[in-house]
Amino acid sequence: MDGPSQSTLASVGSRLRGTFRRVRERARRHLPSPLVVVATLAAVVLLSPVAWIVLEAQTVGLDRATEMVFSARTGEIVLNSLLLTATVTAGSILVGVPLAILTVQTDLPFRRFWTIVSALPLVVPSYIGAFAFVSAFGPRGVLQDILAPLGIQELPAIYGLFGTALVLTLFTYPYVYLTTRASLLSFDGTVVEAAQTLNHSRWQAFRRVTLPQIKPGIAAGSLLVALYTLSDFGTPQIMRYDVFTRMIYVWYNNFFLGRAALLSLLLLVITVGILVWESRINASREGAHVSSGSKRPGTIELGRWKWPALAFCASIAFLGLAVPVGILFMWLGRPSPGYAEGGFSFELSFIANSLGVSAAAAIGAVLVGLPLAYLSARSDSTLGSLPERASYIGYAMPGVVVGLSLIFLGLRYANVLYGTVFILIFAYIVRFIPQAVGTMESSILQVDPKHVEAARSMGDGSLRSFRRVVFPQIAPGVIAGGALVFLTTMKELPATLLLRPLGGETIVTYIWQVQEAAYYGQAAVPALILVGVSALSMLIILRQETDDAP
Repeated sequence: MDGPSQSTLASVGSRLRGTFRRVRERARRHLPSPLVVVATLAAVVLLSPVAWIVLEAQTVGLDRATEMVFSARTGEIVLNSLLLTATVTAGSILVGVPLAILTVQTDLPFRRFWTIVSALPLVVPSYIGAFAFVSAFGPRGVLQDILAPLGIQELPAIYGLFGTALVLTLFTYPYVYLTTRASLLSFDGTVVEAAQTLNHSRWQAFRRVTLPQIKPGIAAGSLLVALYTLSDFGTPQIMRYDVFTRMIYVWYNNFFLGRAALLSLLLLVITVGILVWESRINASREGAHVSSGSKRPGTIELGRWKWPALAFCASIAFLGLAVPVGILFMWLGRPSPGYAEGGFSFELSFIANSLGVSAAAAIGAVLVGLPLAYLSARSDSTLGSLPERASYIGYAMPGVVVGLSLIFLGLRYANVLYGTVFILIFAYIVRFIPQAVGTMESSILQVDPKHVEAARSMGDGSLRSFRRVVFPQIAPGVIAGGALVFLTTMKELPATLLLRPLGGETIVTYIWQVQEAAYYGQAAVPALILVGVSALSMLIILRQETDDAP
């Protein structure tokens, strides 16, 4: 029997090659791409602090944990935290929305000036604002010294809920102001004009037409305010108001790690609950839209309300900007007594440490966040955007919780990393990577996919086409995202306090130490440096406004 002919062998070989090709294509369709694998691993690593908190909280025991969660003390902390968050959010809306309307839709004198001044309190870290207010309005403060010759020997206490809410409102309302202003700038003015032709008054047109359209902007800013308030540590600590972050820090310093982890877990549950609640509000909104490039609403003439409006803008600017900056310059000229005995000395190395870890965090956030941003921008499925969405959990976690969770990691699973700068940089990346991801994703969405397809049709692989076609176009977004992480990291207090390595003092840790020792004069120079660096971030935000802004 003759062997198979060459044509038969060729036919069999062709069929085998076809079978292998189909198997390979099927595997390629079902197996995750390298981008998906990298993005998923990055998301898992970023979410790992949550797992470490759960593991440490388990050491408390079920009975003890139940007793702690349902104790009167825990109930008081929950109530205080929620009351503070609600008060600050409401206050920020009451301040930020009117300022946005005044600077966009009215004939307010010097509108451009008030536009910038109203946003600038955001550059003052809230903890610097807090001890500036204590120095100005607290016992034996500047105001007390001024009023003493008039026979006023005692002022109402600045501490507690009132002082904490006042300070946080003054330094977080710009979130609501900026997002509401952005909504007003892109608002379709013809809708308001149509309402006025139906004999609606200005107030009726605002309530029925304008307000529903700018609600997304108000809600976005309110969410940022709520998350910031719930996660803030410095202001409640200075104002002596017991909330989650303050009690977590106290229990950690007293070596009750399990209790601190349990309270951290409860805080995280409440934070996620706020995010879920906000997402449902977003999903249920109907009729809210913006129309960029549409006609601007007519300018509202303030008339007799012009002077009250100016007084409102000036009073907010005075409290949110003039008071803290003025106090810092006052400290600059009046060093605290007993400085030599305090043992504090501000060194240039503190600035170098701050710049170094912030730059490392910015670079790390860009490198880790780029696969997340690219996958989310180029994926049409919910699954593809899931790693990017998961990265936002770290942004919602307070810095004290992230710091505490990484302490657990270092002590139990990575002792070689405990007390090193790498843990601190990782904490910054977990906290602030969404700033880089969001900015880079916006840039990637502007890149035409056809350009990438053209590069691949010429034989370029995925990495080569990304390097040659995509990256040059998104480079400004990458730089902007890294810059935002850098500038935000410079101000981060609780994670830095918990995780800084021995001898790794930074600007914020030095400011905190001299503040706790009441050597306010020694905080002036570093605080002014920090405010100046923070002001750079505001320049980035304000430059995003369109050229047709008033």
